[in-house]
Amino acid sequence: MKRRQFLQSTALFSVASLVNANGLFTKTPLIDKVGLGLFSVPKLLENDFETAFTLLAKMGYEEVECFGPYEFSTDKAKASWNAVTPQLGFKGSGFFNKSANDFLKAAKSNGITIPSMHTDLDTLLTNMGPLAETANLIGAKYVVLPSIPYEERKTLDDYKKVADKFNIIGDAAKKEGIRFAYHNHGYGLNKVNGVMPLDIIFDQTDPSLVYFEMDVYWTMAGGADPVQLFEKHKGRYKMIHAKDMKESKRFAGDGGDPSQWISLFPYMTSCGEGVFDLPKILTAAKQNGVDHFFVEQDMVQSPEIALKKSADYLKSL
Repeated sequence: MKRRQFLQSTALFSVASLVNANGLFTKTPLIDKVGLGLFSVPKLLENDFETAFTLLAKMGYEEVECFGPYEFSTDKAKASWNAVTPQLGFKGSGFFNKSANDFLKAAKSNGITIPSMHTDLDTLLTNMGPLAETANLIGAKYVVLPSIPYEERKTLDDYKKVADKFNIIGDAAKKEGIRFAYHNHGYGLNKVNGVMPLDIIFDQTDPSLVYFEMDVYWTMAGGADPVQLFEKHKGRYKMIHAKDMKESKRFAGDGGDPSQWISLFPYMTSCGEGVFDLPKILTAAKQNGVDHFFVEQDMVQSPEIALKKSADYLKSL
């Protein structure tokens, strides 16, 4: 082989090797689509509905999860919401005075889907028809209970009754072509008489009817280990609220009432800027069946900055 041919062959081999090496080291993203819980931006939705979706799309969010009450929610649900809004500083919820069709149109026009809806126990038990009709309209696969009312979880026996209700709700949802899921707060994570109340719900509900959404922030604030829960209940968790905490904090009590939740809002920070080992937590979530990853920074200040940081961080994993 002549010298020039040798050099050309060597150069081509080197380029091919680099291409192959780069291919070997191409990173597959941990999270396919980054979502957002809309409780992060309620004031923006209340004040400028159209701009909110445009902003979320620009930040890289491709899914959202809305929260109730909605127009079809029960009077009891609406009354409960009105009782807590003075502490929150806003009143908007659901589709923010828009129709479900208009809400869907605003999302779709920005390339955003709506796989999940938060609602309430009373509506789930008594208004599944209208709830499911709306969920199917906007493409929501999951209808989610964000918290169990205090009067329904005072004792271990109460949790057993809740599990029975969850099975009923899950069966009704399945018949409507959707799924029911429960989102945890801080209560139910500490043992009572040697039993973790949350375990009662897992153990006494049908895995084909009742699914779960983990809130990482409230789980950690309640003293539980997210990774252990994912591994122990493989396949039950289908969604996650990804959050981070500026410094390690626990609930003042059992994490059982809104005042305790709101008191920890100031410690929320953008994903990747706090003390949680989110790569470990989110990897465990993915490995054990979680399909939807929603950032949630409750009522975050400067969402265009803070939420962009969270989206960028999750996309980098």
